[in-house]
Amino acid sequence: MVLLHLSRFPLNFVTSSHSLSFRAYSTPSRNTLLHAPKSTLTTSEPVTISPFPTELSLEKLFIPPETTVLPDSARILNGSNIVLSNYAGDAQVSQAEFVKSSVRTEDCPSDGLPEFALVGRSNVGKSSLLNSLVRRKKLALTSKKPGKTQCINHFRINNSWYLVDLPGYGYASAPQELRMDWEKFTKDYFLNRSSLVSVFLLIDASIPAKKIDLEYASWLGQNQIPMTLIFTKCDKRKKKKNGGKRPEENVNDFQDLIRGFFETVPPWIMTSSVTNQGRDEILLHMAQLRNYWLKH
Repeated sequence: MVLLHLSRFPLNFVTSSHSLSFRAYSTPSRNTLLHAPKSTLTTSEPVTISPFPTELSLEKLFIPPETTVLPDSARILNGSNIVLSNYAGDAQVSQAEFVKSSVRTEDCPSDGLPEFALVGRSNVGKSSLLNSLVRRKKLALTSKKPGKTQCINHFRINNSWYLVDLPGYGYASAPQELRMDWEKFTKDYFLNRSSLVSVFLLIDASIPAKKIDLEYASWLGQNQIPMTLIFTKCDKRKKKKNGGKRPEENVNDFQDLIRGFFETVPPWIMTSSVTNQGRDEILLHMAQLRNYWLKH
């Protein structure tokens, strides 16, 4: 297990007109009864909504804005710590198209539509997850060679919001100058993109926690950028005799490592692009964040 020594920082983020705060999720401003909303997802199997899980205490749950959690009525998205709220409607993906690639934040689309950015270590499966979300095999290019994504790539969904594919980090084989460019424009995008609703940080759950992932999560928190942890490759099972851990164990280990650096637990979802595990849960989570963002 990788141990990381980081300075402790709070996540009492301030809500602005263009960003969601973790503080807004911690204490509801008004009572909202929790009922599973009518989902508009078109899937072969229904979305799994788990009852209030006994293994997750209240402080480990991600509670959306304007939501009251009652143990006898709360519903948690399967394979996550995310409470389902009444904002989780209109989650269906009916249309997806590539719009443009940019290397500067100011060159990104200027229509002000809400955006969700996917970022993670190279070869973590960003493009595969994006394709899974929109049910298109080749909307985003995938490659066995890390570093395929080299720009800020915008994909417009339903003509109303964006998925944004960002360059992977930690790709040692890329030229130093190129890696510095990626880091510069990616972080500038995080800090200055007014329409960014949340960053979805992808973590490989088939392997133990990596220091670089923990540091990236730390940087997002220190800069008050809303974040959701997306654990990928949860279908992969390592053999115990070879020292491997199950994805669930690696997910728990990662959360244990970052718990000391966050006052409020970040939302997280377990996924697999092979089995489509977590696909509908991500779309519902995006929908409730997006609909709250648009309202406020």
